[in-house]
Amino acid sequence: MNPPTLAPRLRPLPSRKSTILSVLDIGTSKIVSLIARLNPTEASETLRGRTHRCRILGIGHQRSRGMKGGTVVDMLEAESAIRLAVDAAERMAGVQVESVIINVTGGRLASQLFDAKVGIVSRAVGENDVHRVLEACAHRGAQQGRAVLHALPMGFSLGETRSIRDPRGMIGDELGAAMHVLSCDAAAARNLMLAVERCHLSVDAMVATPYASGLSALVDDEAELGTAVIDMGGGTTSIGLFSGGSLVHVDAFAVGGHHVTMDVARGLNMRLADAERLKTLHGACLAASSDERDMIGVTQADDDGDHATHVPKSHLVRIIKPRIEEILELVRDRLHAAGFPAHAGRRLVLTGGACQLTGLPEMTKRIVSGQVRIGRPLGVQGLPDVAKSPAFSASVGLMIYPQVSGIEHFRPGVGHAPTDAGSDRYMRRVGRWLRNSF
Repeated sequence: MNPPTLAPRLRPLPSRKSTILSVLDIGTSKIVSLIARLNPTEASETLRGRTHRCRILGIGHQRSRGMKGGTVVDMLEAESAIRLAVDAAERMAGVQVESVIINVTGGRLASQLFDAKVGIVSRAVGENDVHRVLEACAHRGAQQGRAVLHALPMGFSLGETRSIRDPRGMIGDELGAAMHVLSCDAAAARNLMLAVERCHLSVDAMVATPYASGLSALVDDEAELGTAVIDMGGGTTSIGLFSGGSLVHVDAFAVGGHHVTMDVARGLNMRLADAERLKTLHGACLAASSDERDMIGVTQADDDGDHATHVPKSHLVRIIKPRIEEILELVRDRLHAAGFPAHAGRRLVLTGGACQLTGLPEMTKRIVSGQVRIGRPLGVQGLPDVAKSPAFSASVGLMIYPQVSGIEHFRPGVGHAPTDAGSDRYMRRVGRWLRNSF
């Protein structure tokens, strides 16, 4: 097996061409299918790197099944939930989905930096020299049992000159390059792709969730100045570090909002669905002076069946607070291990469905430090109000990814761009008919 070729790669969108794009956000708590039309637009100083403006045509939203910690644990359940989400988006948009871009959260996301140097044949750096040095970096990043999701060049060097963004045409004897290789377990990636392909969909690309969330939620110069995007999902919390305009590090651990829900269910003897509703409506991670007086309705389950009672809100806060502290302490330790400087000017963007608890930004400032804000999907038209929340940052980021995928290193013959029509789509329709008929 050759890990770098396992995960499909996507060629960038033509800058002057409109297209219809379908994405699938497969999480532990929800599955979201989005269908959007991407129209070329002028460059924006606020949302840099975007070449197209997205208009949502269809959206499908389903409670996730068959997923745990961002990985598939029940293929039939996962397939069923994906089918329902995609079908709802297709009906709303009035189009048939043939292929999708999906996200990866589980499978032990990991980052590694590799560098390589090659001699320059004709002193002036040409396209072939750039390809050779990037290929040398990618070859060093290949590991048995790992699937490469992204291979992001970090910069080039010529002799003693560093931090060159585009060396083509420059003169030197030796060309060097540094590359950020982002990978996950090959088995987790393969099973995720299989769940999608069993729904008669092909996978255009696989995108790391913290990368997608950063593409969606970061504004202005945040990616240039240095920002940590903390995506707090249902089953996992993932971290993406952006600096110098690029993604420089990712990390993830399998603790998220669902663990808070389970703590509430155990602590108050409730069903999981009731605990989730209670957390959403009344949950907080910092105590207020009125919490002892405020009473909230609780439906408890016991041997005699369900019965309603009331507890002070402070009791709910005491259950939620330790788990949130644990998550934030893990974030702090992972950021410290990654070398992200701990100072007052550090920027943190919280996103994902679990970041919406009352008091979370304040607790983050206390435990992790830095400037903290809630990140929501930006620059997309046609999103319903319910989808403008941090829970949909990764979903929207998947639609932005094709606009920036050109910075990645692509091996020859791997990857293709999504198309609206033509022989490629016709052949896929024929293939689907053959699979369904025989």
